[in-house]
Amino acid sequence: MLRKMLMSAAALVVSAPIAVADYSITILHTNDFHDRFEPINRFDSGCNEEDNAEGKCFGGMARIVTAVEAAKTRHDNWLLVDAGDQFQGTLFYQFYKGDVAAEMMNKLGYDAMAIGNHEFNHGPENLAAFVEKANFPVLMSNADLSMEPALKDLVLKSTVIEKAGQRIGLVGVTPRNNDELSSPGPNIVFTDPSPAIQAEVDALTADGVNKIIVLSHSGYPTDNVIALNTTGVDLIVGGHSNTFLSNTDEDADGPYPDTVNGVPIVQAYAYGKYLGELEITFDDAGEVVSATGEPILLDATVSEDETTKARIAELAGPLDEIRNEVVAEAAEPIEGDRSFCRAVECPMGNIIADAMLDRVKDQGIEIAIQNGGGIRASIDAGPITKGEVLTVLPFQNTLSTFQVSGTTILAALENGVSQVEEGAGRFPQVAGMTFTVDLSQAPGSRISDVMVGGAALEAEKMYGVVSNNYVRNGGDGYDMFVGAENAYDFGPDLADVTAEYMAAQGPVTPYTDGRITIKE
Repeated sequence: MLRKMLMSAAALVVSAPIAVADYSITILHTNDFHDRFEPINRFDSGCNEEDNAEGKCFGGMARIVTAVEAAKTRHDNWLLVDAGDQFQGTLFYQFYKGDVAAEMMNKLGYDAMAIGNHEFNHGPENLAAFVEKANFPVLMSNADLSMEPALKDLVLKSTVIEKAGQRIGLVGVTPRNNDELSSPGPNIVFTDPSPAIQAEVDALTADGVNKIIVLSHSGYPTDNVIALNTTGVDLIVGGHSNTFLSNTDEDADGPYPDTVNGVPIVQAYAYGKYLGELEITFDDAGEVVSATGEPILLDATVSEDETTKARIAELAGPLDEIRNEVVAEAAEPIEGDRSFCRAVECPMGNIIADAMLDRVKDQGIEIAIQNGGGIRASIDAGPITKGEVLTVLPFQNTLSTFQVSGTTILAALENGVSQVEEGAGRFPQVAGMTFTVDLSQAPGSRISDVMVGGAALEAEKMYGVVSNNYVRNGGDGYDMFVGAENAYDFGPDLADVTAEYMAAQGPVTPYTDGRITIKE
């Protein structure tokens, strides 16, 4: 009922008689594309051509091109923007890095893009190569780049674009904890987004710009904070949290646009499944008169641009031999959606953690910990291809083994459940242990009843742990593992380990078995 009330409220957009001086523009927006250049299935993983022909697929760059061009035709005045995380998610990134993203974004005619955390996955130099190819400004206001030679002269904090005779200011923002989420290197200092945005808004306003849009790869909760803590922002186009805002879908996370402190906020899920389309009107003072719209579902009713489809097929050629190899079979769909794997024990998390532990159990390793944010897709029933496994585990992480005390294990688990409410990727999927999470308690005191191998966790005892090299080296807040004893970060690729484990099971039947208990 509350959601329906919210959506009904969203339909009652603030409006006023349109004066001669009023100015309207359509904001077309994407976020968290993650290299889904080919169509996806309902699990956000790869969709084969047979299913695509039968109308079972969504998205893909060829549909996005059609949808964007159609939207441009419908509207005389438009702005096409992206809220970050174009990089990482399929073999396209592993093979081409950011080259295909730059090519396709240039083809679409993007006006600007915010930098997401995954744009840093292969360091500043790789991001710089992308920015140099992009025919549009790439924005990030809340980072000091003065000591990073690869990016300091390439990335802007904000920019001004003229559309239909009006100047529009655009400000970019990235996650403050990018150093935990990705690999930006030691030379970049990330800061609180709100003050950084306010500084750019003030500078733009002083320059006479009275229409200002924030491209925010900070997540929906942080976008709400930005709206409350800044003045002069007219619209926030969000990303990072894969939030689906809609006025027509009962499963939406909120209305489109949501409005906080008078600021409209939009986000269009992820993976190219939707194209956001918001019509926003300003009066001659730059105040928002109205903001209405709805994300466009890119399903089979949206035709695929043939030229783009052919180009993607050409680029996919070198990848096909790798990804089409059948490596296992699923008896039932295996749930790996972020809404589960970042909040509760999930089937994909159990399989991955069990695979990790199985690979190294003869090395005295007792516990496996996999960050839920490293699990990027579900798998449907039937044959499992290498490409599907790589879509689930796209980061080329390797197995890391190490020894830490029971006290450190407890600290790691507390870190893992400290941001459940925000959907943070640090949530721990585990094997070899069980524990209870009490979400009614404050972060830092939520974990109890930790059992390892059927025995209570001992504070002073040293335990053998397997994780991935990202977590072992402090990613997702697991800095307590950085000083671990006997650390070895160069094991086999996690995707290969998982594929081989699933193959050995015969048809994989997904399971949860109570290793994580949630109390609220």
